[in-house]
Amino acid sequence: MAEAVMNFLNTTLGWVTGALDMPSARAQVFGFQIGGHLFIEVFLLVVILFLLSQKSYKPPKRPLTNKEIDELCDEWVPEPLIPSLNEEPYEPPVLESAAGPHTVINGKEVVNFSSANYLGLVGHKKLLDSCSSALDKYGVGSCGPRGFYGTIDVHLDFEARIAKFLGTPDSILYPFGFSTMFSAIPAFSKKGDIIVADEGVHWAIQNGLYLSRSTVVYFKHNDMKSLRETLENITSKNKRIDKLRRYIVVEAVYQNSGQIAPLDEIIKLKEKYKFRVLLDESNSFGVLGKSGRGLTEYSGVPIEELDIVTADMGHALAAEGGFCTGSTRVIDHQRLSSSGYVFSASLPPYLASAAITAIDILEENPELLSKLKNNISVLWKELSKIPGLKITSSKESPIVYLRLEKSTGSQKDDLCLLEKIAQRALEEDSVFVVVSHRSTLDKCRLPVGIRLFVSAGHSESDLWRASESLKKVSAQVLGGHN
Repeated sequence: MAEAVMNFLNTTLGWVTGALDMPSARAQVFGFQIGGHLFIEVFLLVVILFLLSQKSYKPPKRPLTNKEIDELCDEWVPEPLIPSLNEEPYEPPVLESAAGPHTVINGKEVVNFSSANYLGLVGHKKLLDSCSSALDKYGVGSCGPRGFYGTIDVHLDFEARIAKFLGTPDSILYPFGFSTMFSAIPAFSKKGDIIVADEGVHWAIQNGLYLSRSTVVYFKHNDMKSLRETLENITSKNKRIDKLRRYIVVEAVYQNSGQIAPLDEIIKLKEKYKFRVLLDESNSFGVLGKSGRGLTEYSGVPIEELDIVTADMGHALAAEGGFCTGSTRVIDHQRLSSSGYVFSASLPPYLASAAITAIDILEENPELLSKLKNNISVLWKELSKIPGLKITSSKESPIVYLRLEKSTGSQKDDLCLLEKIAQRALEEDSVFVVVSHRSTLDKCRLPVGIRLFVSAGHSESDLWRASESLKKVSAQVLGGHN
């Protein structure tokens, strides 16, 4: 019996050895002879077929008991709607009176450099009388978009007034300042188009760039060499450039730096590389130029050279809403395709009436501009000597912008130091200034700083008080930090 078993094993072993030694069972991998190649493959194939033929395991179906349901509910933790905050959110001071050159915070009167009330028209008697008359005639709201019975004659009066003031064929009125910028951009620029934008544009413009779904390329802040190189790079490398709509988007006075854009150079580059220009005049309208007509008048550039001009009426005009001005075709297109115009309730009539009155006041009182420019010059001169901080804004900008001379290397730490300066100026000297806080949505790449919005309503004592306070407080805060 034992001999028979041994013969069977020897025969089987001989058969396997012969199979492995067959030419078809040999393989050569990286120059080495491998035997049993075919045998192993057949064996693996048999195993796979066997496994596939087996029925998969299925647990018995039965309903969960009430106890099991309760346990699962106790263990379940829903995802948060918003990410958790690692620090307390910033709470700005609350104003208890009109946002004029002086306001009230915590029951105490303070000098206000945090409101863009450039012409000092907040609380002006003529504006209040205009609003009262409009309220008596029209009521408070319009209760409908412009295209759906929300157009009131005072809206048309304002559009005609602003077009006449700026010397353009037509204008369009928006109910909200920010919606002007982030509605006008997507109305003209679509997916596949090219937008070249300054890296320092404010959030409303950033949102418009995002909503347009266009290809957005940023150039260095207010750097014409960078803009030229960017335009050259785009036009030379894109073979389809002539078939694409392309735009340059800039601010007249940058809210995030206080710098004034060199419009004459931008126009030259626009003509050379065949781009259109969208200019936001929110912080220059009613401020720059001999008669307050903005950057075009200040730079001596005809407004016809620009394709789209927008502005927020909540600054110099001390009202609310925004407008876009330009050619009739540009304006008519927005009446049909601009989301902020088509789908939003129109501007309350009393605010449109107030804006018309504000333009009348600006034209009738050119001394307002002289007073504003003088205040800017005085404050700029006084703050140029402040320890630990430097002015980065232009000398004629209504926004005096202060940054740290030596950054800590962390935007969060820089912001903390600037907040201490602003807080102490408010608490110790009743001077209200604002730090450039940015939300998580704001993608501005510029350093944070302290903004002072200068008004024609500020007195010389207000300017002196602010400059002395910031000199004292910054020396204490930054001296202790260093």
